[in-house]
Amino acid sequence: MDTTALPVASYKKPSKSVSARIKKSVPIYIFLLPGVVLLFLFHYLPIYGIVISFKNFSPFLGIFGSEWVGLKHFRYFLTNEGYWRVMRNTVIINIYQLIFSFPFPILFAILLNELWSNRLKKILQTISYLPHFLSWVIVVSMFTTILSPSQGIINGVLVRLFGIEPIYFLAKQQYFRSIIVVTGMWKGFGISAVYYIAALTSIDTQLYEAAAIDGAGRIKQTIHITLPGLRNIVIVLLIINIGGIINIGFEQIFLFYNSMVYDVGDVISTYIYRLGIMNSQYSLTAAIGITQSMVNFILVFSANRLSRRVAGWSLW
Repeated sequence: MDTTALPVASYKKPSKSVSARIKKSVPIYIFLLPGVVLLFLFHYLPIYGIVISFKNFSPFLGIFGSEWVGLKHFRYFLTNEGYWRVMRNTVIINIYQLIFSFPFPILFAILLNELWSNRLKKILQTISYLPHFLSWVIVVSMFTTILSPSQGIINGVLVRLFGIEPIYFLAKQQYFRSIIVVTGMWKGFGISAVYYIAALTSIDTQLYEAAAIDGAGRIKQTIHITLPGLRNIVIVLLIINIGGIINIGFEQIFLFYNSMVYDVGDVISTYIYRLGIMNSQYSLTAAIGITQSMVNFILVFSANRLSRRVAGWSLW
């Protein structure tokens, strides 16, 4: 066979060498460097400190000078009734938040998207953001006043309209978890809705137009176009929320709770605060923190696999 007539594939030399591309990107690397350094200093370098969970740590002896005790602290808190009480409270409150607080921003974003007036839409969206920028100190002060048995609006309505005796809501165990969920929802739903509003803007409007021509109403359009368009971001945020199911914000609980509601309101973060900061049991709290991180990892990994199997989409 004569191969002289066959075309010869020519090798095209890259326009720029690797070193040239690196030199061109030097300014980007310089801007990136402070963030990388801070990430290393505050997230990776301190990891060596987890060794104190296997020691009887003493600040005077240092990490490496303290006595090695192995799994003593892990055995202690895993067999301690107080730990399982705070674990139960943490999981229950987070499940309540997952059930009630997670869907609310989705519903708000969908309803906001249905408004025809862009001006009204922007006003409502701005108002929904505002609570996010209030510190928990301010939010707790507001709700403490609202729920006050002597000056609170809610008790005023209950007394005047229904003749009910004033209720000290923050000292009643049956109300405490509901207060935590409601205040967390009120403070965070506006900023959480941003993700869904951004996802809604990426949905092709021609899909709605085609559906309207075919006779689909707003409800059917929401079911068959809007919700599928939000699926990916919903799955991502759901996985993140499930991964943090044994985490809960310290500040909110710490400012709201009191000795009357310890049995239902004491969570892992406040438990670690009392043991680590107030009682100086650093090794024990480090052991609890490691266990908490391991459980979080397992939950994230499991939620991701479940999402891939059920929804056909996952983070990785």
